Amino acid sequence: TGKCYHTFRGHSAEIVCLSFNPQSTLLATGSMDTTAKLWDLEKGEEVATLNGHSAEIIALSFNTTGDRIITGSFDHTVAVWDVGTGREQNLLIKMPTNNNAKGKYYLCPCLCVQLWDAVTGTHIATLAGHSKEVLDVCFDYAGQRIATASADGSARVYNAGTKQCIAKLEGHEDEISKVS
Repeated sequence: TGKCYHTFRGHSAEIVCLSFNPQSTLLATGSMDTTAKLWDLEKGEEVATLNGHSAEIIALSFNTTGDRIITGSFDHTVAVWDVGTGREQNLLIKMPTNNNAKGKYYLCPCLCVQLWDAVTGTHIATLAGHSKEVLDVCFDYAGQRIATASADGSARVYNAGTKQCIAKLEGHEDEISKVS
């Protein structure tokens, strides 16, 4: 119908990323104001504000069960949060580059993608193959595939289990900035 059900207001700067939980009951927003917010989609109300980053939040994602959310910030950290309490968990990982949080793992884009275990902080794999910067990454809903989008005009799909590239998607004449 095109009807707007709710307008969410509360960030003091622009929203740069968002994600729905798997149950489609919550919306998470990440902002240039260094916070993430959780919103109840039915009531249209703010549920929690996630404070802890010292720079803008550039990526966030719920895990597959929706009880945790991972945020990545320009402060070079990745934080794991409890959705029920809105509190940061004990894991706050300092990384040398910008971070992009996705699912159970978190991803760090550059010319390649660094895959890390969000629970243990262990480096798992490097996904290489692009000739220019990787601009976006995402997991599929089952957590079995990872897609990358690059400034080189290609997208790639990797098997999350084997970490092997299973598809090279080429044909764009310019950069691909988002993938889903």
